[in-house]
Amino acid sequence: MDDPGSRRVTRPGGRSARVRSDVHSAVSALQSENPLAEITMARIAERSGVHLGTLYRRWGSVDGVLLDVVSERLSARSPVPDTGDYANDLREYARQAAEDLAGSEGVLLLRTLVSVRLGDGGSLPPALSRRFDELQHMLDRAAARGETVPTSEEVFELVIAPLCASLLFGTDPPPVDRLVERVDLLAAHAAHAEGT
Repeated sequence: MDDPGSRRVTRPGGRSARVRSDVHSAVSALQSENPLAEITMARIAERSGVHLGTLYRRWGSVDGVLLDVVSERLSARSPVPDTGDYANDLREYARQAAEDLAGSEGVLLLRTLVSVRLGDGGSLPPALSRRFDELQHMLDRAAARGETVPTSEEVFELVIAPLCASLLFGTDPPPVDRLVERVDLLAAHAAHAEGT
């Protein structure tokens, strides 16, 4: 039997969307007024008018809320490109990711992601699953045009992981062109393997 929670359906613009919007607004306001360590579920509940139990049920922790907020901001600011050409899409995706991770939102994303993932070894949080789905859609479009593309996991390993590592260790991020070159080599290798 399916897990009832996995079939939850939300209506665009319904109560669920209003709750999420209220919580996101509250977190943004709290972030502008307080150090991150002082943002608690109780303060988010008070500021947003959303019941504390609802926050825990939907997000699980402060880090779960923060991850949802920052992921939404990054998705809005950096939509997955659709130029009609895989190489250009990937180059733009890598450029956006490098810019996003280099800013304060990137630090917050990494911090909350580490905390959420350490606390729950299960599946990816919904906020990140959406982003992976968007990346996969970009790759699927390219494949439908007949282009040879890597998997989303390979793009993550070759583009996102080096950017995250540079952020974690305080080193300069690799140039975007070098990241894209790595994926291009992988795609060329895959195309060659298909041809043999």
